[in-house]
Amino acid sequence: MFWFLLIAMVVVIAAVTLVVVGGSDSAALPEAPPEQLVDPLPLDRPVGRADVEALRLPVGLRGYRMADVDEALGRLGAELAERDARIAELESALAGAQATAVSRQDMFTKPGEEPGR
Repeated sequence: MFWFLLIAMVVVIAAVTLVVVGGSDSAALPEAPPEQLVDPLPLDRPVGRADVEALRLPVGLRGYRMADVDEALGRLGAELAERDARIAELESALAGAQATAVSRQDMFTKPGEEPGR
């Protein structure tokens, strides 16, 4: 009796395993597609705050997928460097324009007279 129950239990476990894993052409559990970055950062315009907040990186076996994280961080780093360079360029242009305005203003003032009057 013991052996009969043991063999019956093994047969039932094997049958359930085959059904769940997919022993036939139509599997009970379909294979999950690999997770990929659904909404990547936009390529046709600069990245904005809303783009970064909406970015959701897919999870892989050992955490986030390294290729997607590297791509997103590389893109953000490049755009930040580009914006920093543009800010520095505009600040130097502004400083040059202010210096030119002050020197022109000083050219037209008489000695002893306050600038701007």
